[in-house]
Amino acid sequence: MAAALAERRVEVRNFYPRTQLTDAPVHLKGLANILFFYSLLEHKEAMLKYDIIQGTTYTPLPFLAFNIPVVCHFGSTARGYLESIPRTSDLSKEEREVFKELLRLSIIPEFDLKTMRPMEDIADIETITATRATACIATSRKVYEELICIGVPADHIHVIHNAIEDYWFDPSREVTQQSPHLVFLGRLGNDVFTLKLKGLSRLVQLYRAFPDVPKTTVCMTTNRKLKEWLRVAFPKHYMYVNLRKDLIPGALAPLYGSILLIPSRYEGFSLSLVEGMSQGLVPITFSVGVAPEIIRHGENGFLVSTVDGAISCAQDLLSNEERRLAMADAAKQTADQFKSARIADDLQTLYQKIKESRRENGHTSADSTIFSSIPVPVHPGGK
Repeated sequence: MAAALAERRVEVRNFYPRTQLTDAPVHLKGLANILFFYSLLEHKEAMLKYDIIQGTTYTPLPFLAFNIPVVCHFGSTARGYLESIPRTSDLSKEEREVFKELLRLSIIPEFDLKTMRPMEDIADIETITATRATACIATSRKVYEELICIGVPADHIHVIHNAIEDYWFDPSREVTQQSPHLVFLGRLGNDVFTLKLKGLSRLVQLYRAFPDVPKTTVCMTTNRKLKEWLRVAFPKHYMYVNLRKDLIPGALAPLYGSILLIPSRYEGFSLSLVEGMSQGLVPITFSVGVAPEIIRHGENGFLVSTVDGAISCAQDLLSNEERRLAMADAAKQTADQFKSARIADDLQTLYQKIKESRRENGHTSADSTIFSSIPVPVHPGGK
């Protein structure tokens, strides 16, 4: 995105916080993250020279007090996470059995996080930052609605989808057609909260429903025991763990026409959905993130609300090669709208609106736009 913006005379400079509160107890992890980004004030003199300060969710918080436009980029919201993840006791019997298995094997230490206070603190500070920022970027209609619910004025919210990296599109990869796989792509996380968030128990049910179908998992996790268990938990299972991101398209390209499973309970956008579609995988996804905006049920993928519904859609695709390959082509075409050039145009339009508004209020700025960017924070609960 920075390269695409540079082609449009938008200069991007990243600033990184460095001073962290160490050894904070679990219930203060949220406050520790907030203080971590407050340490960006050591860069205050340099950052205030820019036209716009943009950061992820609450990270520009320290700069709300200054006379520089602040843009908050919401790929998701902490409130969305909190409202989407049930306690293990509220899951279906089948899903509870999966977590009992994980607990018995010491893959997770508990059925539920001991405290949600860190996430609650982050959710509260996101609300303060979003309602006081110059503008908020929502990466999907779902995130837009979440921002409306926490009190952000509608005219301060701009829906601009995420882009996926250009290497997902270039070069075009010619591959030999093979039997379809069930594919999972994305982060699984390490703790019970994130595993529920990413729908691990749903994924296990889906994999086990098709013992004779090959399965490919491309996932990110640092939970060693989880990795070891996944490798042997299913027949005909191939795994890539923590694969370098620019190598993932090459791993997926031979699976053109396979089935992409998105079992998440919550996504703000879902990069994995678009990334998989760019390689001709046919998504079967729960209604999370951008999925309801781009999936045309039965044409370029399927939207489901239950595991049984997902199994039925997968059976349909596995039994009808002609339909599956036609949908793979449609999915690939859909992904083209998420190239960096198109998204950069939308971002530049927003930045120009902010600058024009500043001029109308008596502020002057250069013809080009320059902004300081604060990278993604590390949230408790695996965000």
